[in-house]
Amino acid sequence: MTTLTIVLTIILVVLIIACIVLYFLGKRAEKRQAAQQEQLDAAAQTVTMLIIDKRTMRLKDAGFPSIVLENTPKYLRRSKVPVVKAKVGPKIMTLMCDSKVFPLIPVKKEVKATVSGIYITAVRGLRGPLEVPQKKKGFLARLRDKI
Repeated sequence: MTTLTIVLTIILVVLIIACIVLYFLGKRAEKRQAAQQEQLDAAAQTVTMLIIDKRTMRLKDAGFPSIVLENTPKYLRRSKVPVVKAKVGPKIMTLMCDSKVFPLIPVKKEVKATVSGIYITAVRGLRGPLEVPQKKKGFLARLRDKI
């Protein structure tokens, strides 16, 4: 056997082993995510709230309680998360939001939100449907529209 075939077989074996490892890690992560989603659904409550402000900011700058920062993994503490300030009853609260729901939340309006702890998982309009924001067009789509 030539050295080229030996090198290629070694690379092929390493790639196969890497694919197998990634498959099992993905299965384990999928099970964890399903368990976490069950916990979120079990603790979900529907709340009427007035949205004051929304933005994406760092977790430690958002003003969450210290226990939230302590339970967050270190590599995620500096990442940006969608944060919503809302008036829930007489209290003004800082809540974290799902990234899929964040664009739907209107500012300075009342909404019915499904909240699990400090995490907003779903939003519905209190007085009518919510406005769905337009998706940004890509560069090629804008060029096609001009032509």
